[in-house]
Amino acid sequence: MTSEEAAKERRPRGRGKSRSTEQAATESAGIRSNPRRELVEKQIIEQATRLFAERGFASTTLQDIADATGLTRPALYHYVANKDELLSRLVSESTETPAALLHTINERTDLGPTEKLREMATAIALHQAQAPDRFRLIIRSEAELPEDISRNYEQSRRHVLKEFIRVVEDGIRTGEMRPVDPRTAALAVIGMLNWIAWWHQPGNADDDRVIATQLADMAVRSLVHQDPQSAPPEGPARAIAMIRQDLNYLERLLDESHPD
Repeated sequence: MTSEEAAKERRPRGRGKSRSTEQAATESAGIRSNPRRELVEKQIIEQATRLFAERGFASTTLQDIADATGLTRPALYHYVANKDELLSRLVSESTETPAALLHTINERTDLGPTEKLREMATAIALHQAQAPDRFRLIIRSEAELPEDISRNYEQSRRHVLKEFIRVVEDGIRTGEMRPVDPRTAALAVIGMLNWIAWWHQPGNADDDRVIATQLADMAVRSLVHQDPQSAPPEGPARAIAMIRQDLNYLERLLDESHPD
């Protein structure tokens, strides 16, 4: 056989292999977008969340999760590689997703700081109201988080705080919000919104929305001027207003510590 004949003999096989690879990739993509697969993955996440919360991450095995989901352990490996992957998904959905959402809202140019704060608070409140068990699980499992997951978790928390600080700073600068410490204000708002996970029972979308709207309104009212038009502009007047607010706070502390 000549070299040309050998090359011709190899080319059809190569093309056939390429087609098979493309077909396999297409079929694989089809499986990933299959509604049934998505349903099973959702059930796996829900059962893993429940078991992690009940037994702790370290005391829960993949076999426990497979049994709870109604799968064999080999079948479970078609959806998840290990427990760390499951926990990583939970952490991502609970912290990375909200951080990205807040950044998107903060980047909008059609909203002022007050409107942004309302949108951001509503988004976080809804997120916590709809899946409070996942947030509680992560809080309870902080000490057990693998190093890489813990690092991502802390980074996402910092991003959430950064976005709230940013919107408060913008609100103070434009005169829409009172001259408060932005970091303290941001932590207070986040704490109020996160607390939903400890007292709200999910299951009713209308209730979730009502609660989220109410808490967002409370967050806004705690920071904005009653009359934004009366707020002093940036400059000496704003600095004097901030000093006056601090003096008023100091006087209240002195009165409380030295009652008549």
